[in-house]
Amino acid sequence: MHRRAFFAAALTATLLATGAFAAPKGAGDLSGTTSPEAVGFDSGRLKALDAYMAKAVADGRVAGMTTLLARHGKIVEFNTYGKTSLATGEAMPKDEIFRIYSMTKPLTGVGMMILFEQGKWRLDDPVTRYVPEFKNLKVMVEADKDGKITKVEDMKRPPTMREIMSHTAGFGYGLGDKHPVDKLYREKKVLGATGLHEMIERTATIPLMYQPGTDWSYSSVVDIQGYIIEKLSGKPFGQFMAENVFGPMKMQDTGFYTGAAKAKRLAAVYVGEVVNEKPTGKIVQADDLFGNKMPDYSVPPAMESGGGGLVSTTMDYARFCQMILNKGVLDGVRILSPASVELMDTNVIPHNVLVNSNGTSVVRFNEAVGFGLDFQVDNDPRKAGSLEGKNTMSWGGAAGTWFWIDPTNDVFFVGMIQRMGGTGGDDLGTMARTLTYQALLHPEK
Repeated sequence: MHRRAFFAAALTATLLATGAFAAPKGAGDLSGTTSPEAVGFDSGRLKALDAYMAKAVADGRVAGMTTLLARHGKIVEFNTYGKTSLATGEAMPKDEIFRIYSMTKPLTGVGMMILFEQGKWRLDDPVTRYVPEFKNLKVMVEADKDGKITKVEDMKRPPTMREIMSHTAGFGYGLGDKHPVDKLYREKKVLGATGLHEMIERTATIPLMYQPGTDWSYSSVVDIQGYIIEKLSGKPFGQFMAENVFGPMKMQDTGFYTGAAKAKRLAAVYVGEVVNEKPTGKIVQADDLFGNKMPDYSVPPAMESGGGGLVSTTMDYARFCQMILNKGVLDGVRILSPASVELMDTNVIPHNVLVNSNGTSVVRFNEAVGFGLDFQVDNDPRKAGSLEGKNTMSWGGAAGTWFWIDPTNDVFFVGMIQRMGGTGGDDLGTMARTLTYQALLHPEK
């Protein structure tokens, strides 16, 4: 045995023997509920959270909603509001299925880390080791006033896997069309490919936005991760995720499609109504997604999107959050080691990129807020102006879904709605954080 491999094996054996890989003390499986006071919350102050969410529905900002707050492995609140559909008027049930869009990304990241633990890849490997189609990528230098790229240059080096996991590789996305590279992603229908390999081939024909590692831009890299998972595991991406992530965590309603039997449980998705280029304040059912027709989730998709293709329920996603809080284990089934969870929860954006990046329309990266491996990471929440605990992990989805996982306070929260293009007012996820933590009066409990 190689010397380093011998010491790694010896260290793992020691950690297992000492219980270092066990779930943290008090880790739960979400099988029970608790009163707010038993875990440090003030039930009276929590009513402000409930009232705000109820008002968002009553005001017509969203048709319906579910929220789930948990601490120490027990459910503190699991609430439903409004309707699954304004057309049917059916009350929102707790087991409704939602399009979670970019909340798919952290789950894909867990799939990547499972292969990382198997020694299939390393953070500083060039992505071209696994995707040779990217060896001849160019980098955009200039574009004309019409957004047509007029000058490119060679990559100084290929993107690394670390950059693929943190949106610093330089790839575009096509969710918008303001950047010349994003325009090409739309023109070439990268996200509309008929399979992951075709997505890779289309991506390989488009220049990067910038030299790898020099900036941050929200991108298609997690779809690229899905392709890498498929290639390294030798299994279709969805099958790998079902066998190694969804199945072991008992996420029984999570997948890339509902199937015919469950299709009626999929909530309707809405968008703010606009008449004569002015918002009316009402919502109408959405019929397209970023310029493409809404997919039929009752049948398997042409491409299993690691960046945004999953549907899930509030409880399924809560089980995922609890696994992360438990440092990689749930119901006695270990998905990841504690060290791998900690690695995902560590900012990997270089300092110069972190302080210069604009992030997204919702997230502004700086020294207090960074990005780990497929998660936003709050390095210093107080400096960032928020109330959650240090190293809180989070992200959201295009239809307004959100979550956060707070290892410092052993808290997580999942919020599910279905409205594209913003929520018609203050961001619901941001408000939920403030209203949750203003009620956590005894965090020592």
